[in-house]
Amino acid sequence: MRTSGLARAGLALLTLASTAAAVEYEVTQKDFQKCSGMYSRKAWGGNVDPFILTKFRQPSPPPPLRTPADGDDPVVSAVDAAACTDEQRGEFVLAANATDRSRNAILTQAVHLHNPPAIRYPVKKTGYYCVVTNPYSAHPDTDQYTAITEFRNAFGDLPAAQIAKLPFYAAFTIIYAFLALAWAALYYLHRRDILAVQNYVTAILVFLVVEMFMTWLFYDYQNRHGLSAGAKALMILVSILSAVRNSFSFFLLLIVCMGYGVVKPTLGKTMIYVRALAVTHFVFGVIYAIASLSITPENAGPLILLVVLPLAASLTAFYVWTLNSLNLTMKDLMERKQTVKAAMYRRLWWCILLTIIVIFVFFFINSWTFAGTTTADFIPTHWQTRWFILDGWLNLVYLADVAFIAYLWRPTANNRRFAMSDEIAQDDDGFEIESLRDSFDLDLEDPESDGGGGMKYESVRAGREGSPPAGASP
Repeated sequence: MRTSGLARAGLALLTLASTAAAVEYEVTQKDFQKCSGMYSRKAWGGNVDPFILTKFRQPSPPPPLRTPADGDDPVVSAVDAAACTDEQRGEFVLAANATDRSRNAILTQAVHLHNPPAIRYPVKKTGYYCVVTNPYSAHPDTDQYTAITEFRNAFGDLPAAQIAKLPFYAAFTIIYAFLALAWAALYYLHRRDILAVQNYVTAILVFLVVEMFMTWLFYDYQNRHGLSAGAKALMILVSILSAVRNSFSFFLLLIVCMGYGVVKPTLGKTMIYVRALAVTHFVFGVIYAIASLSITPENAGPLILLVVLPLAASLTAFYVWTLNSLNLTMKDLMERKQTVKAAMYRRLWWCILLTIIVIFVFFFINSWTFAGTTTADFIPTHWQTRWFILDGWLNLVYLADVAFIAYLWRPTANNRRFAMSDEIAQDDDGFEIESLRDSFDLDLEDPESDGGGGMKYESVRAGREGSPPAGASP
């Protein structure tokens, strides 16, 4: 856009690739370019045809009518060079084949600020669109302008780059609900044989259903009503729920790695310290979430470290403590020849290791992709998938980890006997453990054979047919 002492401005709408809904930006002489992707109406449906609307505010008082002197007017030389006509004064100079080479139509227009019209650009194709303004004036420092640009999508008020989150979080809500229902069925069937750690797993599964639903509700509400006060309240609530999920997840993983419920019936005073660390991490997470919502990157100074460093410290403490506890638990089980339990924790160790590898590989691929693309091209090229890079794939990894841990620690008929009993060490080279469930089958034929003081069970099975099972004699 170009403004002149005629009090006019030229406006160009350029198309690069795609995003936005009823998202409004303020355009000024200093902040002269705003870009957003846009979806066509066919892409996501909707009740209106998508468009970009730019409205200029008339200055008060309006700038004086003055035309630049020939020596000060950069357009005069362009007219003399036949790059444009005198009727195109104040518009952007485009190449002769610019419209043919562009994916969408390019609109350039001079705007008189004495009576600025609303400029509407219909969006027919999905693409990344930019509104560019530039002052055309002999006195650009004094002839200021302000405009509001609205990127309106057909589906609602949610930015186009975020619309994919609606079906994504809806699907995750359903998946976690089915996972919680399956867990609840097992929990009910074996309700008399539940371990303490399984109650924590139950709690986090229920919480995840609620959190995913509230996250979906936030995006759905914003799509219907825009970023209103209600949407902002939901955004704060979702940020707090996210902090709870992170703290609860690290807490659960830590007590599992410590052997709580399977190797140790209680953690004693250690549980107090673990809970204190989880609460501390939650508090720092909420502070970080509030700061990220209230402080823009441009205004973030050195004080932002006071928000980031405490969260990083508590996160590091969880990582170190968790990995160290898992190694100590596995070492203790192997020394006591508790092969079945050790196998469970070895699977957990591989799960954590695989998660770390996936995260590093994904970050490496993203960094490599970004390094091969200039900053100016990255957003226009990846605006439709950037949400998945920043947020979506981490939720997939988290879902896989939660499902795996829930499977390993699922309620069964042998929970308490498995947790409270030890395998009898076997030195026979032919000895094998068939499975977690088979290794602790009960001998129910004579439950009172020990005088009522205990229950006879088959501690392990021999791997060879015909070998008597190793039993635990009362």
